[in-house]
Amino acid sequence: MNARIALVVGTSSGGLGRHVRSLGVGLAARGHQVAVVGPAETERDIGFTEAGLRFSPVPIGPDPDLGDTGSVLRLRALLRNADIVHAHGVRAGALCALAGVGPLVVTVHNAPPEITGVRTAIHPLLERIVARRADVCLGVSGDLVERLSAAGARDARPAVVAAPHVGKPLNGREHTRADLAVLPERPLVLTIGRLVEQKGLDTLLAAAPALADRVPDPVIAIAGDGPLWGSLHDTAAEIDADVRMLGHRTDVADLLAAADVFCLTSRWEGPSLVIMEALRAGLPVVSTRVGGIPDLYAGTVLLVPPGEPEAFAAAVGRVLDDDRLRADLRTRSREAAEALPTEEDAVEAALGVYAGVARW
Repeated sequence: MNARIALVVGTSSGGLGRHVRSLGVGLAARGHQVAVVGPAETERDIGFTEAGLRFSPVPIGPDPDLGDTGSVLRLRALLRNADIVHAHGVRAGALCALAGVGPLVVTVHNAPPEITGVRTAIHPLLERIVARRADVCLGVSGDLVERLSAAGARDARPAVVAAPHVGKPLNGREHTRADLAVLPERPLVLTIGRLVEQKGLDTLLAAAPALADRVPDPVIAIAGDGPLWGSLHDTAAEIDADVRMLGHRTDVADLLAAADVFCLTSRWEGPSLVIMEALRAGLPVVSTRVGGIPDLYAGTVLLVPPGEPEAFAAAVGRVLDDDRLRADLRTRSREAAEALPTEEDAVEAALGVYAGVARW
């Protein structure tokens, strides 16, 4: 049966939005009628219409808003004839639940916010609304599935998130390193991500001098943009280590090919799309042991407790000092990359969930 499927998303400029776009395109390719509903700014950042999907704007910001009542009413009107409503994120899921639309599937992509404030205080309430009113709750990591179950979800299970397509390097290792002014003999330590608190880049900067004491002339490259750009840039300029703030880059495949080790210092992650990219590039990976990382990548990446710069520097130093360990981690990365979920896997998993709750 060709179903009417509504994908609802809140404010997103990153992996969540790209996952929704990929899922929508895959569902439409199967002959389903797919509509995406969410903020106009998310459409501008992600490009659902450009991907061939129908889009309807509804304000769903990250924080509670006086306009939420209007958003609930608009969701109720837009989604009343949908065969399946699949919301992504706790805010989007809660507003859909309050609108009384369904059957309702909600995928939770992120842990509760760390910074205290209205968003942190209200998050548990939104989780309970989602858990108790959604037909199925999906979590992108095991800890999120556990949270949803504890909040009262009658059916909480893992979500399948496809590994992103990176493509082949266009310029290659030597050209990219030359472009970055990194001499061939200098080890290049790379991280890629949005410059926000969750990514724990203060830990990486704190680890940089200790790493420089262990390894001759390392270069630490941070690719990405975000609200912490200014403070991180100032800190990087003051420490006794060679840290390069690269800003937003589109040549991800080239950066990965140029690097010697990939680092992730996050305070929380789900499946981490950027680790998937690093695995596909065959890079050794050192990551903090948080969220879904140990469940998905234990035995593949080198794991370090979060918020411990000395331990992180020691782990990265081990990888750069030990040729055998580095080669072993590269092999593990390539093997793990072969088993990463594809876009087809994500679509199949979603359709399996829909079939269990839909009225078709």
